[in-house]
Amino acid sequence: MPDDLQITLASPTRAIPGIGPRRAEALLELGIKSVAQLIAYLPLRHERLEAEGTIAELAVGTNAAVRGEVTATRVVNRKRPHRFEAVLVDHTGRLDLTWFNGGYLHGTITPGVRLRVQGKPQRFGHTVQMVNPKHEVLRDQAPEPALRDQRLRPVYPASSSISSQQIEQAITAALPLVLPLIRDHLPEAYRIQRELVPLADAYRLLHHAQSQADLLAARRRLAFDELLLLQLALALKRAQVRAQCRALPLRVTPAVDAHIRARFPFTLTAAQDRVVKQIAADLARPEPASRLVQGDVGSGKTIVALYAMLLAAATKGQAALMVPTEILAEQHYASITRILTGADVRVALLTGSLTAAKRDAVLAGLASGSIDLVVGTHAILTEDVRFRQLAVAIIDEQHRFGVHQRLALRAKAAHPTPGATSAQAIDSRPLIPHTLVMTATPIPRTLAMTVLGDLDVSTIDQLPPGRKPVVTEVVDAMMRAEVYAQVRARIEAGDRAFIVAPAIDAATSERDSEDQLYRAPAPTTASTPALGSIVDAPREWVGDSPATNTSIPSSATTSTTATTNTINTAPTPMANVTDLLAELAAGPLAGLRLAAVHGRLSSDQRDQIMARFRTGQLDALVATTVIEVGVDIPEATVMVVENADRFGLATLHQLRGRVGRGDKGGLCLLIASAPTPTASPAASERLRVMAATSDGFIIAQRDVEIRGFGDVIGVRQSGMPPFKVADLSRDLDLLTLARKDATAWLEASPALANPSDTTLRTRLLKAHGKWLGLADVG
Repeated sequence: MPDDLQITLASPTRAIPGIGPRRAEALLELGIKSVAQLIAYLPLRHERLEAEGTIAELAVGTNAAVRGEVTATRVVNRKRPHRFEAVLVDHTGRLDLTWFNGGYLHGTITPGVRLRVQGKPQRFGHTVQMVNPKHEVLRDQAPEPALRDQRLRPVYPASSSISSQQIEQAITAALPLVLPLIRDHLPEAYRIQRELVPLADAYRLLHHAQSQADLLAARRRLAFDELLLLQLALALKRAQVRAQCRALPLRVTPAVDAHIRARFPFTLTAAQDRVVKQIAADLARPEPASRLVQGDVGSGKTIVALYAMLLAAATKGQAALMVPTEILAEQHYASITRILTGADVRVALLTGSLTAAKRDAVLAGLASGSIDLVVGTHAILTEDVRFRQLAVAIIDEQHRFGVHQRLALRAKAAHPTPGATSAQAIDSRPLIPHTLVMTATPIPRTLAMTVLGDLDVSTIDQLPPGRKPVVTEVVDAMMRAEVYAQVRARIEAGDRAFIVAPAIDAATSERDSEDQLYRAPAPTTASTPALGSIVDAPREWVGDSPATNTSIPSSATTSTTATTNTINTAPTPMANVTDLLAELAAGPLAGLRLAAVHGRLSSDQRDQIMARFRTGQLDALVATTVIEVGVDIPEATVMVVENADRFGLATLHQLRGRVGRGDKGGLCLLIASAPTPTASPAASERLRVMAATSDGFIIAQRDVEIRGFGDVIGVRQSGMPPFKVADLSRDLDLLTLARKDATAWLEASPALANPSDTTLRTRLLKAHGKWLGLADVG
C-alpha cells in the first residue's frame, strides 16, 4: 500500500508495514480483516520468558534460559517409548537435554546448531540436565539475536498458516500506528473515578505487558467494557419496549382473584402467592410486562402461569403457553383442561402433530377469539397463527428457546386481526402481550443479570407441603444388576419407574440424538488459561504425552444414603433405548410391562403410552430425555439414568424431578459409565454434586463453576455473543458495578442521546444491537 495513504481503524491489515499479502491472507483466515480487528485480537495467555544466563549460572530447580551450540545428539530406544538427547555447551560449561518421545527433533537439532532453551535444570549423576525444555533454534542470523531479558510473551490463537509469534510481530508493528486512532467511549473523569486505564492503554498493556499488574489493569478495563455495554444494551431494550409498545392492562380485582383461586385444587403456597401478586401488579399496567418466574422442580410454576392466563381471559383477552416438547404441551393441556372443567374458558392444543383439519380449527378459533387459551410448541410461532387479542404470552422452560423466539411470540399481538378491541385510534403504538418466561432450571445470579437482564425476576423458593425428598445414589456400572433388582422390587411393591438412556438406538450418535447431552466446553484451565494469567513457558510433550489418570475415583460413588462401591473399569458402550428395552425385557425386568418413549414416536403413540403409564397399565418407561421436563405422574417413584455422567447437571436435576411427586418420596439411581483414559474429571464432579444436594439453586451455581458461564444452558440459546475477556465466575463485582452504572448513565442520558455518548452508542449497537433487536437508540 502506498505510504501516502493514511491508516484508519478500518484499513486492511496489509496497510501495516511488514504485513505482506501472504501474512494478510493468513490473518484473514483467523477473522482479522482490519487493523482494528488486529489490535482487538487478544492473547490466550502470557508465558514468562526468563532472562538468558550462562550454563554455569544455572540453579537446580529454578526456571532459567540459556543458549549454546549443540555438540552431540542421539535417539535412545528407537521403539516407543523413546527419547531424544542432545548436549549443549557455551563458554562456561555443558548442559544435557532430554526430550521424551522427541525423536522427530533429530532432523532439526543437529550438531553445530545454535539453540536457546528454557526449562528447570536438575542434577542427574554428575551432570546438569533439562527435561523437555522449551527450545528455539537460532537460525543463521548475522548478527545473532542479543541475549533476551525477562519478559511476558503473549500467546495468541494461531493456525497452520500463521504462528503465535508471527501474530505478535504483526501486532507489534501495528500498535504505534493504531493506538493513537482509538477513541475512548468512557469519559476521563469517569475512568479516574472507576480506576480504569484508557482504552488504548489497555490494548497496549495486554499485548506488551511488562508485569502482572499491567495484565490486571488491562483485563479489568476490557472486562468492565464488555459488562457495561451489555448492561446498557439490556436497559435500553427494556426502555425501548416500554416506550414504543403498549399492552392490554388486565382486570385485577378481588372478585377476579377469588374466582380464579377457587378453580385451583389446592391452596397456593406462600411463595406462589407472593409471585402471583407480583405478576398481577405487572399485568394490571399498560406497559408490557417482562418477567422471569423461576422455581425448583415441583415448586408449582404451572399453576402460577395458569393464574396469569386466566387474568387474560377475564379481560376478554387471550393467552398462549409455549413449551419445548409435545409431551409437555399435551400434559399441560390435559391438566389445565381438567382444572377448568365446567368453566366458560375455551382451551386448545396446538402442536406440529395435529391433523390439518384440527389445526385449521384451532387457527380459526384463535383468529376469531373463540379460543381463550392455547397451549403449544414452536407451532405457535408459525406465520399463519393469528390472535384476535393476545394479552399474555408465557414461555415455559425458557432456556430451550432463544431471544428471537421470545420476540416472535411477542409480535403475535403487534398486529391484531380486524375486529380486535383496541385503543389504536387513541394510541398508535403497537400492542404486544405481557410476557412471562418460566424455568425449573434455577438461574445463577450472574446469568439473570446478563442473558436475562431485561427481565424482572420472581422466585418460587418453596415446595408444596408434604413433598418428601428424593434419595439420590451414584452407582458403578458393575452394579447394574443390583440396580435393576431394586427397580423390580419397587415395581412389585406397586411403584412405577422411569429408565433413561442417552440415545434412541445404537445408530444414533450423541450429535444426532434428541437428548440434552453434556457437551464438554473447550478447556479453560491448563491448556487455555484465562486472559491475564501467566504461566511458565511450557515444557511441551511431543508425540504421546504421559498418561494422566482421569478416571472416576472410588470416592465419586457417593450417595445421600448409601455406601460407595468399586467401579468396573471395563468400557461400557453408550446405552440406547432400543437395546436397553430388549435387555431389560429379557432379563432383570422380564414379565413386567415395559414400553419405550422417545422423540421419534408420533404424538398419538406417545399419548397412548403415557396414558397407559399414568393409569398403571405400564410398570416402567424406557425413555430418552423427552421426559425431562413437565411429566407429572405421582405414582412414579424410581428414576434410573444410564450413562449418567454423559448428562449435564441441569438435565440430571430435571430428570430427578420426575419422581417423588406423590406422598411416597422417590429414588434416583445414577449409573456412571466405566472410566476411560479420556474421561472428564468434571463428569465425576457432576455426579458428586447430584448425590450431595437436591437444591436446584445450589446445583445451578455448581454448574457455572464446573462448566464455566459460556456453556451454561441458556447462554448459547439466547444469541448473546460470548465474552472475550469478562469471566462471570470471578467478575461479579464488576458486573454489579456495571449494572449500577448503566442505570445511572441512562437516567442522565436517556437513549444515550447526549452528544458525548456518540461513540459509546455506536459501540453498543455494534456489540448488541442485532441479538437484542435494538433499533438505533439515537
